Amino acid sequence: MKIVVADDLPASALHVLRNESGWTVEAGTWQSRGDLIACLADADALMVRSATRVDAELLGAAPRLRVVARAGTGVDNVDVTAASARGVLVVNAPGANSISVAEHACALMLALARSVPAADRAMKEGRWDKRRFVGTELRGKTLGVVGLGRIGQAVVYRARAFGMQVVAHDPYISVEIAGGLGARLLSLDEVCAAADYLTLHLPSTPETRHLLNDERFAKCKRGIRIINTARGGLIDDHALIEALQNGRLAGAGIDVLRNEPPREGNPLLEVDLPNLIVTPHNAWASRQAMQTLADQLIDNLEAFVSGSPQNLV
Repeated sequence: MKIVVADDLPASALHVLRNESGWTVEAGTWQSRGDLIACLADADALMVRSATRVDAELLGAAPRLRVVARAGTGVDNVDVTAASARGVLVVNAPGANSISVAEHACALMLALARSVPAADRAMKEGRWDKRRFVGTELRGKTLGVVGLGRIGQAVVYRARAFGMQVVAHDPYISVEIAGGLGARLLSLDEVCAAADYLTLHLPSTPETRHLLNDERFAKCKRGIRIINTARGGLIDDHALIEALQNGRLAGAGIDVLRNEPPREGNPLLEVDLPNLIVTPHNAWASRQAMQTLADQLIDNLEAFVSGSPQNLV
């Protein structure tokens, strides 16, 4: 079986694929999409993260392709309908990076609460602005969680350890499940109005595009802090910047951008706001998560070869 690895994967996963499975593995950085398409001509399996767009064109260039393995949970870069039409299975790795993303979301909350990046910059510029960086505790604050899947639930668990109250919005989660987590289910607008911190953990779909925009920010509690470790398209970047500048938002911690990597100009990277923290979509990237991801990807392919595929999308 020939496996094409289109995006960067943990070295441990590539080692197992190459040395223990007996499969032919072709991994690297292609100079162009055309080079990748040429490599797929005789491929049986394709492994991707979020950078490669698996669409009808790519699938059509791979007549032997039988499975697309997504290294992660979200498959918004994979045309699942087109894959299904060609008889190609799509599998993912749910939960492999849940803890890492949840911890990063908490790290962004803490960094915003205590102005850690701004204080660090001031110190390194020789300014002792001790009074300027008086922070606020998470204890007693209300956290709004939009999306109570694996990651959202992991965030709730950690937030309650900080002494936070939790409200949540997820139309697919029951009141009983939310209550068991210690979260109170509300409408999205009610969550925005109640929360001191709002963290997003939901997929990118046409319905969720620009979920947070000018209109929604106007309904938010003044001084709210926004965390996004999910998908960049969930927030209208220009509306976010304006809300940060006019004081509607006290801060934002953003780990995801609408285009990654940002080859074109991105407004979030062109403004210098002390209350905006941007990280390079590395919430998922801990050593532990990478190892878990590698193990799950191998398990997925072995299950596929054995005729009992798992983690089907």
